[in-house]
Amino acid sequence: MLSCLALRGVFPEPSASPAGVKASWGRAEAALTMEPPALRKAGSKQEEGFGVPPRRVADPGVVPNLRRSNSSLCKVRRSQNLFGNSEKQENLSSWIPENIKKKECVYFVESAKLSDAGRVVCECGYMRQQHLEEATRPHASQGKDWDPKKHVQEMPTDAFGDIVFTGLGQRVGKYVRLSQDTPPGVIYHLMTRYWGLDVPSLLISVTGGAKDFNMKPRLKSVFRRGLVKVAQTTGAWIITGGSHTGVMKQVGEAVRDFTLSSSHHEGEVVTIGVATWGTVHNREDLIHPSGGFPAEYVVDEEGQGHLTCLDSNHSHFILVDDGTHGRYGVEIPLRTRLERFISEQTTERGGVAIKIPIVCVVLEGGPGTLHTIYNAITNGTPCVVVAGSGRVADVLAQAAGLPMSEVTISRTQRSLSVFCQEMFETLPESRVVEWTKKIQDIVRRRQLLTIFREGKDGQQDVDVAILQALLKASRSHDHVGHENWDHQLKLAVAWDRVDIARSEIFTDERQRKASELHPVMVAALISNKPEFVKLFLENGVRLQEFVTWDTLLHLYRNLDPCCLFHSKLQQVLAEEPGRPAPTPPTPPAPCLQMHHVAQVLRELLGDFTQPLYPRPRTGDRPRLLLPVPNVKLHVQGVRLRSLYKRSPGHVAFTMDPVRDLLIWAVVQNRRELAEIIWAQSQDCIAAALACSKILKELSKEEEDTDSSEEMLALADEYEHRAIGVFTECYRKDEDRAQKLLTRVSEAWGKTTCLQLALEAKDMKFVSHGGVQAFLTKVWWGQLCVDNRLWRVILCMLAFPLLYTGLISFRERRLRAGRGLLRVRAFFNAPVVIFHLNILSYFAFLCVFAYVLMVDFQPTPSWCECLIYLWLFSLVCEELRQLFSDPDEFGLMKMALLYFSDFWNKLDVGAILLFIAGLTCRLIPGLLYPGRIILSLDFIMFCLRLMHIFTISKTLGPKIIIVKRMMKDVFFFLFLLAVWVVSFGVAKQAILIHNERRVDWIFRGVVYQSYLTIFGQMPAFIDGVNFSLDQCSPNGTDPYKPKCPESDAVRQEPAFPEWLTVILLCLYLLFTNILLLNLLIAMFNYTFQQVQEHTDQIWKFQRHDLIEEYQGRPPAPPPFIVLSHLHLFIKRVVLKIPARRRKQLKNKLEKNEEAALLSWEIYLKESYLQNQQYQQKQRPEQKIQDIGNKISTVVDLLEMESLKRSGSTGQRLASLEEQVAQMSRALHWVIKALRDGGFGSEEGIPAPAPQKASEGQDLELDGRQEEEDVGDSHHVNARHLLYPDSHVTRFPVPNEKVPWETEFPIYQPPFYTDDRKDKGFVDPAGSAREPPSGISYNAVDGPTDRRSFHGVYAVQDGLPLNPMGRTGLRGRGALGCFGPNHTLQPVITRWRRNQDGAICRKSIKKMLEVLVVKHPLSEHWALPGGSRDPGEMLPRKLKQVLRREFWSSFQNLLTQGTEVYKGYVDDPRNTDNAWIETVAISIHFPDQSDMDLKRLNSHLHACDPGMSVRWQVVDKRIPLYANHKTILRKVAALYGAFY
Repeated sequence: MLSCLALRGVFPEPSASPAGVKASWGRAEAALTMEPPALRKAGSKQEEGFGVPPRRVADPGVVPNLRRSNSSLCKVRRSQNLFGNSEKQENLSSWIPENIKKKECVYFVESAKLSDAGRVVCECGYMRQQHLEEATRPHASQGKDWDPKKHVQEMPTDAFGDIVFTGLGQRVGKYVRLSQDTPPGVIYHLMTRYWGLDVPSLLISVTGGAKDFNMKPRLKSVFRRGLVKVAQTTGAWIITGGSHTGVMKQVGEAVRDFTLSSSHHEGEVVTIGVATWGTVHNREDLIHPSGGFPAEYVVDEEGQGHLTCLDSNHSHFILVDDGTHGRYGVEIPLRTRLERFISEQTTERGGVAIKIPIVCVVLEGGPGTLHTIYNAITNGTPCVVVAGSGRVADVLAQAAGLPMSEVTISRTQRSLSVFCQEMFETLPESRVVEWTKKIQDIVRRRQLLTIFREGKDGQQDVDVAILQALLKASRSHDHVGHENWDHQLKLAVAWDRVDIARSEIFTDERQRKASELHPVMVAALISNKPEFVKLFLENGVRLQEFVTWDTLLHLYRNLDPCCLFHSKLQQVLAEEPGRPAPTPPTPPAPCLQMHHVAQVLRELLGDFTQPLYPRPRTGDRPRLLLPVPNVKLHVQGVRLRSLYKRSPGHVAFTMDPVRDLLIWAVVQNRRELAEIIWAQSQDCIAAALACSKILKELSKEEEDTDSSEEMLALADEYEHRAIGVFTECYRKDEDRAQKLLTRVSEAWGKTTCLQLALEAKDMKFVSHGGVQAFLTKVWWGQLCVDNRLWRVILCMLAFPLLYTGLISFRERRLRAGRGLLRVRAFFNAPVVIFHLNILSYFAFLCVFAYVLMVDFQPTPSWCECLIYLWLFSLVCEELRQLFSDPDEFGLMKMALLYFSDFWNKLDVGAILLFIAGLTCRLIPGLLYPGRIILSLDFIMFCLRLMHIFTISKTLGPKIIIVKRMMKDVFFFLFLLAVWVVSFGVAKQAILIHNERRVDWIFRGVVYQSYLTIFGQMPAFIDGVNFSLDQCSPNGTDPYKPKCPESDAVRQEPAFPEWLTVILLCLYLLFTNILLLNLLIAMFNYTFQQVQEHTDQIWKFQRHDLIEEYQGRPPAPPPFIVLSHLHLFIKRVVLKIPARRRKQLKNKLEKNEEAALLSWEIYLKESYLQNQQYQQKQRPEQKIQDIGNKISTVVDLLEMESLKRSGSTGQRLASLEEQVAQMSRALHWVIKALRDGGFGSEEGIPAPAPQKASEGQDLELDGRQEEEDVGDSHHVNARHLLYPDSHVTRFPVPNEKVPWETEFPIYQPPFYTDDRKDKGFVDPAGSAREPPSGISYNAVDGPTDRRSFHGVYAVQDGLPLNPMGRTGLRGRGALGCFGPNHTLQPVITRWRRNQDGAICRKSIKKMLEVLVVKHPLSEHWALPGGSRDPGEMLPRKLKQVLRREFWSSFQNLLTQGTEVYKGYVDDPRNTDNAWIETVAISIHFPDQSDMDLKRLNSHLHACDPGMSVRWQVVDKRIPLYANHKTILRKVAALYGAFY
């Protein structure tokens, strides 16, 4: 995240310049005072426009793809940087010369001044050999004066690429040399596209001195820490002057300290230096025509002379070239344009689209710094002044604490003498006056000025002060309705500063609706800002109202592209049948719907759940009807406010909106966000188990190992939450807790908590005591769980014992009854069914073994027929399990579930093998093979006993261990086979020649090698027991192996015995010692690993057996055939549907379910409170809390010390001031008495104001609109920059405004605009020859030159403004000398609701006023102004009214009420021309008034760009200040709200 810090005061000042700069200071100062034309345009002809942000976003067509720089694109860029640097550098090398130019002097004109080395230089400052060859040749312009416009030309730049500072690490930066006329859009494109910088969310302009200055260590530390923090947290570009001195050096060192102390995960603070190319020392090292080399730059402060070195802690440099050498301030106009261009861009930060805000931070500084601050305040940029940093910053900090009446020339002189002593000695009086005027204008707009004082309450860090200044300025801007507050909230979300939002925005001053937070809530969710989500929930956002169909669909369409769920959704969309292919010219419209999401979610949750979002039918989607106010908040191009247009009766489309939001957060693996939402959930146990299931499934497909581990950790965390809440419930009420396990959750696809836990393999949850108690309860059916097993078996063998009370039942009716109910309840218990099946299965195996070993006749005996019947009953039972579908999953799903169980596969395999053996057995010729097959099948039936014994607490865990060890054996056999085959083949090849019998090859290679492991040595391995009688020489004897290689004459072995013995030893070493011990170690590891979790695994797998026998018919095989026959008749013949097993899946009534969920929510809150308490009780947390408290106490003590010292200083200063005032008063009294009179009141000095004892800051926040006492003179008419011109007024401080006050140095310029409508304006005249033939203070033909304020003075043939000096002579942009009369009709009506009732606010009625807006203005205005001669209606009013209504409106004006008549403080006023107006109120109290209806019907803007509308009267409406004053009077006239 990056924000933009621009450092302006980087040019040398007289007291802060390096050696040798004084000669160039005058030119730099002149460059500063000449403001760029872009800043001089300050409004329109008719309206005040000072300090208004730019109205129009720059045309993105200047640079292709200008707005594509987004966070997602930056990720792509950074990934491309890792693999495609060479290609990118090649593109940069071709793009920069085409779009970025440098400036070169093409005509050498010898200068009268010599260089520092005493050499002849050109007027541009460069020596002859530094010019191009053509510049030194005879030229057509030879002999003429050097003109930079003619003699400096642009050509492709030759300095750009990477830069490395020698000896200061290998940090690589970027730099570019460019012309001062380069369009800012091209520079912005270079930074965002080719340099790969993210779009900033904040532009901070830091201004200060260019020479090194001293700061208090603590203030320096606070400044550095806060500056980097605000840049790093909000997203910062730090744009400085880039040189290694002054404020730039302070910023660079702050970034350096942050880089050294932070990890790379915190992100890099980008620092961009904007410097003058001609003042950079060692710039020759940066020149390289092709760029990208990296350039090695040496910081040489000792040899830099009057030049400056670049700062090594900056990451990017923009070097501005005007073709000259050694001239400072060249970069300032370009930097100003660049800042303005950046501020016009829209950045999407955290899902919120905002225009990049600007703030100026003042640190020390001189005259240029004051000029920069003045320009910033004039253009509406908030400023933060760091008090205590020196010079201008301290002067402003002192003035900001004074009332406006005390900001005088004498006060400024005293401040300069204290804080700027060196500069004050050479400062002329005119400059002091100019300083005073600028300070007054700066201090007057206190809402834009924030003084940061070290130790001041609420401003312990600079970052807080900077952000508070931006919010304070935002509050001062005029907005409609709640847009002001909404804009501040957007800024806080974009900066990701929830602390600022809590302290500055969410206060008790304003009552807000929860629905107003919904758009920013969406933005906080998309940008993953959990702290903001928590804040919005605390301030009234209810997720049940927030989550709508459109909201949820918008959230899923803005999933993080990097998450796995997003790719799965794209895959579903790509595979959707019937999807139309998009045409190449137009991109495909977003076709994601919620049923696509449901499809992916069902894959993750399992097919046992129903789709969470069914495919909608036509007309199912809720329609949104009512419009809401249009708020400019966008998230990725979608107007969020439109998501919340809903009818009053609109109901959320899902059963559980919290569930929908929780799933959205979980599938993106957003831990903190999901935790906050889960705390709001209703069905919290099911939600936690479902989240665990989703995360585990996603982790299986996640390719990134870190993400997969995070998902598994989060899944485990949700399992622990489910256990925690269930534990609370189980402690409170066991029966209710067990109901939660089997309750059918409609919100989670009609499944249960128990089913979710089983599918997610949450063994810890299933092994919970409460879950196991429930399973035990199900296992015993209606029997008491404390019945002894021997009693159960005894009653199974002799059921009449049930009537003796040997077995106890849970239900009272069974305990009291003596009939068949007991027998039915007993034999339907799963524990009884299980043991009956065990007895039956043992009997089956015994009869099967007897038949195989004793009674296997050619003709099947009755025992064998019994086996066939028994097997048939087993086949019927397996078919029942396969086709039983009480939950209506479908045959395919049931088949998948059936075959997913290993024991079912074993059963099917055993049955199929039995059928194969039976088939062979019934064929006389295959009787023996049939018996072999059945014998093997008997082994499979015996293995089935392992499943039966898993219910045993003793044998069950051991069976699990055996199953795990089988995997180890498989891998061991693979390793063993390598050694067995390798040794066997080698041994066989060495001993025996050309053995062709396959069976004997197998014996020699595999069988004998395998037996060797167990000690059976091969017969001929060493030749000791060699005998020809035991082998076949030719291999013809089928019962003897072939003889090894031997000598036929000697009858001795001929193979190398030493080799075979060595091979045998090595073989036994690796197999018997290494591999077998490895197997033992693997078994031991598996045993220890499984033994720790054996109990959990056994409890988890116990459920499957209980569920199987809970739904099994009570009769054991082979009698179970009768049950199957009964079931066949019910289902197939009688068509009676199956009933769901109520014990494992129970659908509750609505009232009961609501009560159960409310009880669960209550206990969930108890669980969360316990978790918080346990977290606080942890030793680590206690230590951290103690450390935080100690730090807080230390900070408070330091602040108290600073406040006391500051308070003492302020009291002393106040005492000094009062003593001085008293001395002057006594002096005046003595003089008056001496002269024999009492003196005049004008000379009486006012007593010094008593300052607050605690040094309170007297700043006014943005809500203050009244001027300070003593600032009663016109203000707008004295703005230094005259609107729509390049004319600068003479500075006139407050005390010099009245004409009666002497002002000897007052020499205002004369200016008269050349207007097109010359027939209706006075002649221009001049300062020496004023216009003649004008009668002032009278009606002069069609022009009334009388003033509402009486007779005004006329001096030198020109009238004088009755309100005092303005700093400009002539008539300016006005039409007439003297008063220019205007008319302001104020047309109002009562604001009414839909029912026609008058709306009220704070008890008072609310008004609506008719306002208009010009296309080039951001402010609305009353439909009045100047009138043509002889006309009654103003021109502006005629532009919005049809001609046929003009006469009727004149009648309304004559009937209206005059609310104001007099002088208007307008920025177009001059010393000789000013505006006076008459404001007439036209009010329509009745909405059925015919004149009002006619007025509305005749409203029509003749100019397509002009707007007209009825606006609610409020002090925050964007109206011109003088119009607001009139509107306030109208509201007071009717007792309306304002």
